[in-house]
Amino acid sequence: MRLMKLRRYLRGSGRVLVFVFAASIVWLLFDMAALRVSIDDVNTHILKERVLREREMRRQRVRATPNLKMEFKHPVQRLDPAAIRDRERPLASDVYREGSKRAVLKEKKDLKRDRFKSVAPQHKADVYNHGVIAKQDAPGKKKVPNLDFGVAVANASQVRANKVIVERDVAKESLHAVASKEKLDVNETIVLESNNLLPSKAMSHQKPNEDPNAQKEPLKPAAHLHMGNITTAVRKSGVHKVLSLDVTHAPRDPNALGQFGRGVVLPSSEDEEVRKRWDEGHFNVYLSDRIPVDRAIPDTRPEVCSQAVVHDDLPSTSVIFCFVDEVWSTLLRSVHSVLNRSPPHLLTEIILVDDFSTKDYLKEPLDKYMSQFPKVRIVRLKERQGLIRARLAGAAVATGEVLTFLDSHVECNVGWLEPLLERIYLDRRKVPCPVIEVINDKDMSYMLIDNFQRGIFKWPLVFGWNALSEDYIRKHNITVSDPIRCPVMAGGLFSIDKKYFYELGTYDPGLDVWGGENMEISFKIWMCGGEIEIIPCSRVGHIFRGQNPYSFPKDRQKTVERNLARVAEVWLDEYKELFYGHGYQHLLDKSVIDIGNLTEQIELRTKLKCKNFKWYLENVYPELDAPLVKAEGLVFNQGLRRCLSMFKDSLSFETCDLNKQSQHFSYTWLRHVRQGDLCIAPQPSLNSFSVVSCDNAKAELRWFHKSSKSTLADHFIAEFASQHMCLEAESRDDSLHLSPCDSNNSFQKWQFTHYYASV
Repeated sequence: MRLMKLRRYLRGSGRVLVFVFAASIVWLLFDMAALRVSIDDVNTHILKERVLREREMRRQRVRATPNLKMEFKHPVQRLDPAAIRDRERPLASDVYREGSKRAVLKEKKDLKRDRFKSVAPQHKADVYNHGVIAKQDAPGKKKVPNLDFGVAVANASQVRANKVIVERDVAKESLHAVASKEKLDVNETIVLESNNLLPSKAMSHQKPNEDPNAQKEPLKPAAHLHMGNITTAVRKSGVHKVLSLDVTHAPRDPNALGQFGRGVVLPSSEDEEVRKRWDEGHFNVYLSDRIPVDRAIPDTRPEVCSQAVVHDDLPSTSVIFCFVDEVWSTLLRSVHSVLNRSPPHLLTEIILVDDFSTKDYLKEPLDKYMSQFPKVRIVRLKERQGLIRARLAGAAVATGEVLTFLDSHVECNVGWLEPLLERIYLDRRKVPCPVIEVINDKDMSYMLIDNFQRGIFKWPLVFGWNALSEDYIRKHNITVSDPIRCPVMAGGLFSIDKKYFYELGTYDPGLDVWGGENMEISFKIWMCGGEIEIIPCSRVGHIFRGQNPYSFPKDRQKTVERNLARVAEVWLDEYKELFYGHGYQHLLDKSVIDIGNLTEQIELRTKLKCKNFKWYLENVYPELDAPLVKAEGLVFNQGLRRCLSMFKDSLSFETCDLNKQSQHFSYTWLRHVRQGDLCIAPQPSLNSFSVVSCDNAKAELRWFHKSSKSTLADHFIAEFASQHMCLEAESRDDSLHLSPCDSNNSFQKWQFTHYYASV
């Protein structure tokens, strides 16, 4: 009966369709509800697992890590840029190569706040974060080895996400991560005589059994890709992410003084001990000796650097430390930082060059300590040679493809080495330098330095640091990880292809002890076809001291002045007058100082076909103010209202006319009033003057003009006179003579058409 009623109710197609549609909707709702229940179950399960994992990680952090001070974390963990960008940090210019100046903190609260943010790099010719350009005829690949699990990694529970564990190719090696591919003689100590230090044909970088007369390998550009101003060597090679290694012989004590780069404030009761030992290194030696020699430091690289890729077959390097009476703890800390944080397959050796130290602990105790490290070699010089020749001694015995020079009071950060070698791999003429960060000389804290800085110089060849302008950064689309072209390197920390180093002639062997060598090698690299770069992804901490602790066999100031004069004479061309004119005029007098023979260096520059200094200024350092003269044009006398004119060796006055060459004079950096090769020379004893051939060494040809803001600034004051005597125009017969200076006498006031400098 019910079935009959249903048939009668559904009689007709319209009612059937309505029924089918309603049933479908009900079925769909049931299906969706069931699906949602299923998804909720899965999400609940995942969430529960995540909460458990996070709780476990928090427990591990509490167990393994002390309460770290401010932003400092585990050495292989990233610093939080947001936590530090508003802090005051020192500019490198405040602390490096600044003589007795102390580190000064300055505020940086502009666009630089954003510079530590992760920015997708846009390298045009680099391989750092994007595709790799391949090359034909590539050398055989070097296999990137892996560190085995038997190596103790500091605080491993914290760094599982970042550490790189690799297998060894060698069956048995020592526990530290830097065992040799070919084991060196552990106890080998090389003693060099002083006459073997300078580069010579017999001492050059020849391999054993190599024909010394064979033609040297030329500078090979190979296949290059030209993009903008960067030349990139094209190679075929696999790539890998930069290895963020920090491997120690034993786990670190997280509670040790200075651990994780933290500053240490000692109790006042120990101040006397700190003062007593300060002069040993001109920093807090007492505190340094209490800090572990393999302490952890924070990873201060821009975040993108940990994701950067480098080639598998990078060249190997010899790391060279030169030292004299270095503090024990800082020397060991420097060596350990290289051993712990360098990929072992790239580190051929560490060469310690002892420049005739007098400290007993740097003799047999140092030999004994370093004997546990197969890759460490000690070279001892038999007499004091100075930094420059000590480096040449280290380079002479180095076997790595690349030379890496470091100061002996540094701490290399994670991932420091591969970015340097990558730049040389891409172009062997590139000379990369790490970002030099500050290790505070008082509390030994590791301090972050602004990314966007480069080395420059000001007259008279004074090194300094310069922050890139915001406009420059935007114009060139520079990111936090991009290499920065550097007009002048600081000189203490850099890598260079060994063959290229010798092709350039190494350092000028005529430079003594220390000073000016960074200028010389920088000009040589740039003007002879190379490039100097600062690599933000490579970072090394350096103890900056307010005073240079090195002793000089001769007078310190004269040694540095002599070195700078050699650099100026060989490399500055006509611009050397700017160097001498900034307080070094006395160096032009050969009876005062002998700068030595320059013939070999000048011939080397010609042989290398180096560009001139004007090219350097226009293409490398256009920001430098370098006018060839201080003033030039017509010389106008305010009393006569006419201009000075020269005909042969006589002077007169004429109506001013820019078209007359006889009225054009220049006031040079050597304070000469000059026209061509002739100079106006004061003769105070006769109250007169003469026109003579210019001689840069003669002080009696010089005049003070615009050299101060005094009331006599517009006068020509004879420099060599016993009293102030000024050049004066005679109103009656248009003649010239010398008279006692009078600030109100308009006939003693002179004006050039153009002024370029007032110092």
